[in-house]
Amino acid sequence: MTTAALPRVRFAPSPTGYLHVGGARTALFNWLFARKTGGTFILRIEDTDKDRSTDAHTQVILDGLAWMGLAWDEGPYFQGAEGARHRADAERLLAAGKAYRCFCTPDTLDAQRRAAEAAKSAFRYDRRCRGLAAGEVERRLAAGEPAVIRFLMPDDEIAWEDAVHGRISFRGTDLDDLVILRSDGSPIYNLAVVSDDIAMRITHVIRGDDHISNTPKQVALYRALGHAPPVFAHVPMILGADGKKLSKRHGATAVGDYQDRGILPAAMRNFLALLGWSPGGDREIMAEAEMIGLFSLEGIQKKPAVFDTAKLEWMNGQYLSMLSAGELLAPVRRELDRLGVDSGSRDLGPLIEATKARARTITHIAEQVAVRLDAGRVTRDEKGEALVRKLGEAYAANLGLAARELAGVPPAEWTPDRLIEVLKAAAEQAGLKLGDLLQPVRVALTGGTVSEPVNELLHVVGRDASLARLHAAARLA
Repeated sequence: MTTAALPRVRFAPSPTGYLHVGGARTALFNWLFARKTGGTFILRIEDTDKDRSTDAHTQVILDGLAWMGLAWDEGPYFQGAEGARHRADAERLLAAGKAYRCFCTPDTLDAQRRAAEAAKSAFRYDRRCRGLAAGEVERRLAAGEPAVIRFLMPDDEIAWEDAVHGRISFRGTDLDDLVILRSDGSPIYNLAVVSDDIAMRITHVIRGDDHISNTPKQVALYRALGHAPPVFAHVPMILGADGKKLSKRHGATAVGDYQDRGILPAAMRNFLALLGWSPGGDREIMAEAEMIGLFSLEGIQKKPAVFDTAKLEWMNGQYLSMLSAGELLAPVRRELDRLGVDSGSRDLGPLIEATKARARTITHIAEQVAVRLDAGRVTRDEKGEALVRKLGEAYAANLGLAARELAGVPPAEWTPDRLIEVLKAAAEQAGLKLGDLLQPVRVALTGGTVSEPVNELLHVVGRDASLARLHAAARLA
């Protein structure tokens, strides 16, 4: 493949809100395609909506992409800085007779829409301004009468071969003569996008299939401006578990929310890649290099994908299990700081190692580490309460027995092997099932009935802290 033939793709978000997981998935598909083909991944901020676009939203988008590891090769470019080119392209179309000035007021257009509704037909501008004589146009402009520029939509069929959906066709006669330049000289979305894609030499447009309705307008604009359209690949929407378009009612939809919840970037990439794309086989956990090597537009599916938060957390747990305690140390410390837990100079490695196997997120690891560091964070959960009720008076008695026997273990021997020996001997001598001794200890130390093995739990909590918790829990039972 020659350099001239290398693909150029772009992710073009609008900075009017947070980075939605759907947008992040679109960015990921563009990034994967560029990396697979040796092409260029461009970031373009479409900030032409001056009322809603903010620098803060732009930064959220940049931070989200950086967190996901989707480094762009060019940009960020800002669409709002290209107004002169957008206007020049509109003027070119006007000079070529492929566009015309329209003086119709909003009231006039509203009347046309109402008439179409009454006739139960689709609204299409009646082109009344298309036939205005040049002299009249100049006179009305000179008089200061506001006018937009409308693109003269060809009546022919407008079709393209979509890389995901196959051939898609629209009839030009069903499409309106769209406004491409407002009366104040600012461009409308469809013109700005086409103008920018031409200037940036975009070869493939990979975006959500909610844009399919825009595509015939853009294809017509490309051709009118003398350029072949790029390859379009419209990817499926992301739905919630109820089958409806993913939105805030389904829970978190911003990439930043998942970062705050302790999801790893690699897990987020892997999860989003499989929303609407199939690598073939039963692959689920994939390294970055494997995803890049397998990615293709042909593998993108037509049907919508379902965002399953439980699946994301499961996948994140798989990634956590592959990381060492050392690799998790920095993010866990950051999360502990956020939780207001002072870990001091404590070696967190053993605590992280003890908790990560059962954790689904960084946040969960940090919460469990916090419980092992601070007795004040021990709160009995539902299953812990159920165990206390089930054992009744035996709960406090068994805790007292464990505390007495463990108190005889000197600090130098406070090791997992020695601790399980002591607890087994105590249970045998008292005629107890080992679980009836271990589970109360687990609940006293963590508040729950699930943790690492109790002897390891006692070891990471430490001798003095463990004994203090056992005595306190026995007194309060």
